[in-house]
Amino acid sequence: MKRLSKKIMLIAAAVHVGGCASLGKGMVEAYLEKQQTADTRICEIWGKPFTGLEPYLNNPKGKMKVLMVHGVGDHLPGYSTQFLEKLAQKLELTIQSARPKNITLTNRGDQSKNLGNLRIHRLLSKDRKNELLFYELTWSKITAPQKEVLAYDNSGEYSFRRAKINDLMKKFSNDTGPDPIIYLGDSREDILVSFAQAFCWMARSGWSNLPDDAMQSCSLNDGTLAANVRHDEFAIISHSLGSRITIDGMQRIASLIHDRDPGFREALKRKEIPIYMMSNQLPMLQLGRKLPDIANQKQAYCEPTGEKYQNRMLSKTSIIAFSDPNDLLSYAIPHGFVEKYLDSRLCVEVTNININVATIFDAFGLGQLANPLDAHIGYDTDDRVIALIAKGIGNQQTDKLVTDRCLWTETVD
Repeated sequence: MKRLSKKIMLIAAAVHVGGCASLGKGMVEAYLEKQQTADTRICEIWGKPFTGLEPYLNNPKGKMKVLMVHGVGDHLPGYSTQFLEKLAQKLELTIQSARPKNITLTNRGDQSKNLGNLRIHRLLSKDRKNELLFYELTWSKITAPQKEVLAYDNSGEYSFRRAKINDLMKKFSNDTGPDPIIYLGDSREDILVSFAQAFCWMARSGWSNLPDDAMQSCSLNDGTLAANVRHDEFAIISHSLGSRITIDGMQRIASLIHDRDPGFREALKRKEIPIYMMSNQLPMLQLGRKLPDIANQKQAYCEPTGEKYQNRMLSKTSIIAFSDPNDLLSYAIPHGFVEKYLDSRLCVEVTNININVATIFDAFGLGQLANPLDAHIGYDTDDRVIALIAKGIGNQQTDKLVTDRCLWTETVD
């Protein structure tokens, strides 16, 4: 309501004429409240059916495991709490562990490095039959020290000279803008190791065998990995820069996999891992980067009759890319992008979802407007996004909210 009141004040000022201010404000309030009541935000989907997480929760042999990777800006462990609570509600997982477990990630080759935090939650259905292990990666500790070079600009010496709104925007820019730049530098390797460590812990063991409040590294050569990968199911949820980190991290694992345990390698190449990308930025973050070593060979690596089929990393990587057209930092994945810019060994298949997560207002004929910040950060609280991740589309479990509010165009090969 606070956000609505600000919009009312702005538009009421525009229609203020003579002594009609109170009448103008009343008309504006009624008009905007009517727009909010009739939610006409778009949700358009192009791609093949996908199941979401729900069908894998009841897994007698293994567990359903989800890794979340944040985007730009400083984050603290627990940043995904609101999203996780909404997801748990949609999946009817009403029981959770008394407290999460936390692992301080480090490099196996340099145990002195702090590569961020991995927080793990265990969620269960009331009858204990359905279970989800949720792994929240917080990697921003790696980039925080380098952003201190801009700390002076947030001090009173400079900030008081700006208009209030501009000062808030500048501080937001100082927090988020440097991360993609830093990622292109020396810190990229540490961030990718942080991702690989998070993936390793996710694949390595169940709840009871995870360390807690410890600084510890994980090895992809661990003998228990292969059995867990064979029986467990995995998914990754990422936001903005986190999507680039996820793809780069998976490509890095693909490049190293031949040096890892053969059992783990064979188990992984039989898996399908969906990646749900919120505010997808892959096209923008591809700029200025060299092409992967193995590209334009999807048929050779991903088709059972392909000559390099045995060298694939995964059976399939499903990318479900959520993009709000009013999000200035988000992009759909265009035709041909996967073949040219992504590693063929990942066997990527794309579903694009064009969705308004920010409300669009018609400002009395002055034009339509939507807050671009809301359009960038609103994915993980949007009920349609949650429903699609939880239950997918094109199956019997598809949520009614999705069937009622989303237009799906199914694609075929």
